[in-house]
Amino acid sequence: MAAVPVVFNEALNLQSLGVPETSIKHGLTTMESSKWIVSVEPSQVTMVDLANGAQVTRRPIQAEAAIMNPVSNILALRSGTTMQIFNLELKAKIKAHAMPEPVIFWRWTSASNVALVTATCAYHWSIEGTDAPVKMFDRHATIGSSSQIINYQVSPDGKWCLLGGISAGEGGINGNMQLFSVEKQVSQPLQGHAGAFSTIKVEGRDDPAQVLIFHEKKAGAPEHKLFVMEVGRDPALGPTFRLAPQTIPVPPDASTDFPVTVAIDSRHDVAFLLSKMGYLYAFDVHTARPLYRARISQDTIFCACVDPVEGSVLGITVRKGKVLRIALNEAALVPYVVSTLRDNDLGIKLAGRLNLPGAENLYAAEFERLVSTGDVAGAARLVAGSGRILRTPSTISRFQQMPAQPGTPQPVFQYFSILLESGKLNQQEAIELAKPVIQQGRTQLLEKWLKEDRLECSEMLGDVIMPVSADMALSVYLRANCHQKAVNCMVQRKEYDKIVPYATSVNLQMDYSAMLNQLLFQNPGGALDLAKGLVSAEGGPLIDIQATAEAFLSSNRIQETTAFLLEALKDNKPDHAYLQTKLLEINLIGGAPQVADAILQNGILTHYDRAHVAKLCERAGMWQRAAEHYADIADIKRVFKNSHQMETEFVVGYFGKLTAENSVMLLKDMMARGPSAMPVVVEVAKKYHEELGSEALVPVFEAHKATEGLYYYLGAVVNFSEEPFVHFKYIQAACLLGQFKEAERVCRDSTIYEPEEVKNYLKNSKLPDPRPLIHVCDRYDFVEELTEYLYLNSLLQYIEVYVTKVSPQKTPMVVGKLFDLGANEDFVKRILMAVGTLCPVDELVEIADTRNRLRLLQPWLEARVATGSTEAGTHNALGKIYITLNKDPKAFLTNNMFYDPKVLGPYCEALDPSLAFVAYKKGDGLCDEELIRVCNTHGLYRDLAKYLVGRMDLELWAKVLTPTEEGQTEAPERRQLIDQIVEWALPESNSADEVSTTVKAFMAADLPGELIVLLERIVLQGSDFSDNKNLQNLLILTAIRADPTRVATYIDELDNFDAADIAKICISEAHMLYEEAYTIYVKFARPEFTPDKDDQSEMQVAAMGVLVDYMKALDRAKTYAMQCDKKSVWSKLGKAQLEEKMPAEAIESFIHAEDATEYVVVCAEANEAEIWAELIPFLRMARKQLQENLLDTELIYALARTNNLTDLEKFVNGPNVANIQSIGDRCFTEKLYRAAKILFININNNSKLALCHIHLEEFREAVAAAGKANNVSTWKSVCFACVKAAEFRLAAICGLEVIKFPDHVDEVVNFYSELGYFSQLISLFEQGLGLEDAHVGIFSELGILYTKHQSERVMEHIKVFFSKLNVSKVVKACERARLFPEAVYLYMADKQFDAAVKHMMDRATAFDNDLFLDSIVKVRNNEVMYKAVGYYLSTHPNRFTRLMEVVSELVDHSRIVNQLRRAGDNALMTGQPYLKSVQGANLSAVNEALNEIYIEDEDYDALHESIDNYNNFDMISLASKISSHELLEFRRISAYVYRCNKKWSHSIELSKNDRMWKDAIDTANESTDASIIEELMRFFCSKGEKECFCATLYTCYTHVSPDVVLELGWLNGYYNFIVPYFIQNLKQTHDRLNVLDDRTEPPKDDENTQDAIANTYGSMGAGFGNVLMIGNGEMIPGMPVAQPGMQPGMPTSPHSFNGAPDMSGFATIQVPSP
Repeated sequence: MAAVPVVFNEALNLQSLGVPETSIKHGLTTMESSKWIVSVEPSQVTMVDLANGAQVTRRPIQAEAAIMNPVSNILALRSGTTMQIFNLELKAKIKAHAMPEPVIFWRWTSASNVALVTATCAYHWSIEGTDAPVKMFDRHATIGSSSQIINYQVSPDGKWCLLGGISAGEGGINGNMQLFSVEKQVSQPLQGHAGAFSTIKVEGRDDPAQVLIFHEKKAGAPEHKLFVMEVGRDPALGPTFRLAPQTIPVPPDASTDFPVTVAIDSRHDVAFLLSKMGYLYAFDVHTARPLYRARISQDTIFCACVDPVEGSVLGITVRKGKVLRIALNEAALVPYVVSTLRDNDLGIKLAGRLNLPGAENLYAAEFERLVSTGDVAGAARLVAGSGRILRTPSTISRFQQMPAQPGTPQPVFQYFSILLESGKLNQQEAIELAKPVIQQGRTQLLEKWLKEDRLECSEMLGDVIMPVSADMALSVYLRANCHQKAVNCMVQRKEYDKIVPYATSVNLQMDYSAMLNQLLFQNPGGALDLAKGLVSAEGGPLIDIQATAEAFLSSNRIQETTAFLLEALKDNKPDHAYLQTKLLEINLIGGAPQVADAILQNGILTHYDRAHVAKLCERAGMWQRAAEHYADIADIKRVFKNSHQMETEFVVGYFGKLTAENSVMLLKDMMARGPSAMPVVVEVAKKYHEELGSEALVPVFEAHKATEGLYYYLGAVVNFSEEPFVHFKYIQAACLLGQFKEAERVCRDSTIYEPEEVKNYLKNSKLPDPRPLIHVCDRYDFVEELTEYLYLNSLLQYIEVYVTKVSPQKTPMVVGKLFDLGANEDFVKRILMAVGTLCPVDELVEIADTRNRLRLLQPWLEARVATGSTEAGTHNALGKIYITLNKDPKAFLTNNMFYDPKVLGPYCEALDPSLAFVAYKKGDGLCDEELIRVCNTHGLYRDLAKYLVGRMDLELWAKVLTPTEEGQTEAPERRQLIDQIVEWALPESNSADEVSTTVKAFMAADLPGELIVLLERIVLQGSDFSDNKNLQNLLILTAIRADPTRVATYIDELDNFDAADIAKICISEAHMLYEEAYTIYVKFARPEFTPDKDDQSEMQVAAMGVLVDYMKALDRAKTYAMQCDKKSVWSKLGKAQLEEKMPAEAIESFIHAEDATEYVVVCAEANEAEIWAELIPFLRMARKQLQENLLDTELIYALARTNNLTDLEKFVNGPNVANIQSIGDRCFTEKLYRAAKILFININNNSKLALCHIHLEEFREAVAAAGKANNVSTWKSVCFACVKAAEFRLAAICGLEVIKFPDHVDEVVNFYSELGYFSQLISLFEQGLGLEDAHVGIFSELGILYTKHQSERVMEHIKVFFSKLNVSKVVKACERARLFPEAVYLYMADKQFDAAVKHMMDRATAFDNDLFLDSIVKVRNNEVMYKAVGYYLSTHPNRFTRLMEVVSELVDHSRIVNQLRRAGDNALMTGQPYLKSVQGANLSAVNEALNEIYIEDEDYDALHESIDNYNNFDMISLASKISSHELLEFRRISAYVYRCNKKWSHSIELSKNDRMWKDAIDTANESTDASIIEELMRFFCSKGEKECFCATLYTCYTHVSPDVVLELGWLNGYYNFIVPYFIQNLKQTHDRLNVLDDRTEPPKDDENTQDAIANTYGSMGAGFGNVLMIGNGEMIPGMPVAQPGMQPGMPTSPHSFNGAPDMSGFATIQVPSP
């Protein structure tokens, strides 16, 4: 059975993260994307960061709903009609809005838009800008206000909206959707529950298709359908994509189920439908065909989203909070579709579209079928859609071999065309396509395909394209990383500047020197580009800079040399100092000083020889550059003689480089040359004033009497300078030049100069205009000196001008000095009258008073008052005059509003204390302390008492009433003052506020006794304030504090006080006057005191609160409640009784009060006390007021606990909002099975209903309920219960449903087995074989059961159902049961040939030779084969040869030989046939083994044949071994082996020992060694073997020296035997001489030869035919580099160029060594 195509698991659990169950439901918990889950709790908002390891963040936010942005950390909150959006990262509010009506559903439709759905409309609200939500459309009538909105989708292009909702119907839950077109502003109703938009790539179309996938179920129709249709396509582009509706395979037990979510996996184009009952449906969007169905949860997945990163879907179950991750199992999808769904077409489409495994055989078969039918296009499309399965060279070959049909293109072209339409060609395809395209000359097609990246580039493709287009070839080489060929293309394209960056980027090593030398004479510009690239390469220059520059200069390329050196020296390194100097020198001397000037201007070179360059610049007339580079002041002075030819800006700027001493010296030198230099000197002085200092610069001007220059210089710096010397010198220069206004300005505005110095200079200068002096004296308070200077110099008009226009505020000082100088009083009065109100009064009065001239000011003061002056000083002065003259002072003090009491008060104290009291009283509180002091000092207590009462200032009261410190006697002033207040001041007052303030002051002063007596006198003795509420409150409060025994009396006698406030004070912890408070509440609860009924109720509740909260008198409280008989009072009593753990009495009170607000606590306390009968009336009462889940739930539980099943059934069948599931579980847990049964029947919870039937022993009913539930856990529970009860038939019905699920098979087996019901268990699994969806586990477990209990049926079972078995489990069971043949069969059938072979080797009873040989060739581990070899050698040696015939091609023969050697003496003999059969491989081990066998068998013919045919063995070892063999033939073989291995001496020695002369002669001849042959001939001569000697001469003729032959023949007398040799030798010598004569004969035509030589050299040409050698070539050693324009015979020295600069410092360029 194939693995399931969809996998799901629990990613996390919200409850485990602390999210309460009540918050995990629709509307409170949202998941807008795979990044965040947001849950709204009663007092906070919980955010789970899924992208950060499920990190939980809680914020104390009160909201109804919250949703997180799918992209950013932006949270939207909703409370009522108010909505707010916050950026959590920036901690800022983005937007807020109040809707006109409540929002019932909302969600993010994109990262910047929120969809809002109200009862009537749908809105879109953008978070960008400040716009309010925009209305999109009105809700359709089919999805009206009675529908619950559960879904809102917006298409990817934003032009379509889909609104979905559900509502209760007759047959279940109806679903309706509204599809709205934004462009057309029209809506279409749809009958369905869920839908979603997606974008897919449709085969045969270039543009993507935007499709709507939705579920449809029409009212009354039983089937559910899935629709896939394209929306929003332009009709001009073609027909829309639309699929026929597909029936959704809803299981029979889910007839009332409906989808709640549609989630689209855009990576695989798979739609997932999640239903209310927890079913998952998967559909292929391209075909709408169902892929998979499974129930993944018992709870509703109320919200879901797609995780685009992992290509999965996340869903949350209601209440339990499980976050499930659902993903496509790519490896199992296609196999499942093919094997389980039996849909090969769909499998092929999925495998091709998603590039999934599992359809290889299908593709191959379909391809062959299409090819056989001649459908070329179909076959090509199949290959294009197969991914990489069929994209092979063999497929290309198949298309190339197909014959073309008349009128149609070649099949291979059709194939490539279709591949290009679908994607990119691989390497082989691109090459095969490029060849015919180039042959046809259609290179533009290749260029187009390369630009579109339709061809995979390779080196071979570039080689194919190179002959026709270097540009395209370069593009291909670059993409294919063929670096050397890419560089060749760049050279051919003359893109030299690109070579080095490219080579560096790809780390390509090249011989740049050779390339540069070749380019230099053919393309200097290209050489320059290349050289620039080489010196600018990353990691440092790739060539020698100096040598390269010399090469450019040697060609008289000064411009290129300059450009190269600029590029090479741009890093400005100290090592390049010499090159920098030469760069400037070649331009300064070579006639291009402007180039040198530009280089110096840029400042990119700093390490050259500055002194040398300075001289060159001076010589070239570049004075500014020369001055810049000179450092000696004498040189600078010399250059600056030409400063008139320099720019002023340069001269001024140049001084910034000199030291202060040199700058001053140079300025003096310039000033000495005449006034023409003064403007420049002034500018220098201005700019470098701070550096050179004014003390050094001023003498430069003064020494040459350049006052004007000094004035201009100081005028530029005086406004910014803080040197007194500068300001003084500027004032002095201005005065000398007559610039009095400028001098006045500086004197007026400057704060830097020394005032004393300037004042003395101006006084001594006797300027005609004293205004500079006036400003100096005025600013620095030299007023008296100024007055004296002006007065003595008869400048009286300037005195008047000074006091009237310059500083009127200093008039007192002027007047005082005039008094001292004895000036005329009329002149003084005239000055005062002229100044008028601008003169300071206080200072003038003080000066006049000290000089006894105060009366002189009276007219001036009265004149000021007459003008309306309100200055305190003026009126103070007049007051002093009037008091002194006793001119009605009291009237003045009383009526004048402008004098200062603190000034005139002390002035009056010495004259009249009563006047001082009047003055201080006039201060209106500012002089309270002085007033109190005067009154206490002079006994004015009554006046003080009246003043205090009238002021009504508690702080002032505190000052006079504060008691003395502890331990001291009371001050008499305080007691006298209190007596005056009590006796006179307060009784005379008619102001209630004055009385109240006084009473408060007494309270604050802690005088309760005096206060009570006073208040009783005022309140209780019939005064005007008897009914004053404040005074009554004060009286009672004072009594509460000072004398609590009087409080009850005051409560009875007084009626106009704040009852509620007084009562709260009474019950406070500080006083605890509970009875008094209770009396107040009871008294004021009567109608005559509190006419309003609501207020009466509040008083009664407050009275009840005193009884129950403070007095804890619950019995008395109950009596009071019966007296009042008010609901609020009963409610208060009930709450108190609850707190005191009196639930029965509390329930009675709440029933009287008809108050259900405390139902939660009441239910909890009643459950704890187990008073369910008393609780039922309360719950029935509460249900009339509230519709709460808890009320209905607790009522059901109470009815269940009281066994009132009739009322219980009636209640649950009626309307209620109880959580029947939870109360049913509670009853079940507490074993109230009959009540639980009623509840589970009501909610169709058949799973729990079945369990109830089990506990009630109603097994048939339990089976029926389990069938409705169709839940594996329920089936399992019922099954086990029936087994225990021996109801095997019913148990079998349930068991069949359980074993459908592989995960539960083991439990069923274990349960039956523990009870010993083996036959029933086998019967159950045998029935399970016939199930429609029988899986591997059923067949496997049955096989295991057979091994344990019916072993005779095992073989039949495994043969029939092998394809459906879990082989590993069954084979282990067979092994445990010692059923070895069956185990071997399973191993082989499962292609576990290694295990099968091992099993047969380990178990003798399992061995079968045919099966063994069939398996051994299929094993994966070759070690098993070697074990098999050992096994056969030890167990079945007679069958060893057959085994080796089978495995000979699979084993290492050398290793087999080693095994044979280790197996024993006879093993090699056993393996001889095998060794002969494999000797053809010429393996050393095999050859040596066979040779050993032949030697042992003395089979010298076979040995000789083996040595001749198979020489791969240790021949020397073999030869040495048989060299002493007793048989001659073996010794001859030894000599033969030595000869074959060129061991001539050993071979000849053996042959000589055995007198095998021919063998010896042949060996010597074969050696071709004259010494060996000579030794052999001497041996024959020593032995007298003449014939052998002659045979040696004949055989070894070519290797024998004639002198040796002659010597041996002469010594041994063998003349006749050597004559044939010499005859042959002479003939051969003669022939050789003739040949030599022919070769040395002179040629007949020498002229033709010389012409050929000349033509050869002429064809070479200069530069070898101008062929550019760009490879890593080598230059001809010693060959000089050709120079452009060089005549033959010209020297190549760099010194030979006419007009070129001297480059003797450059090294001679080095020619690269080969």
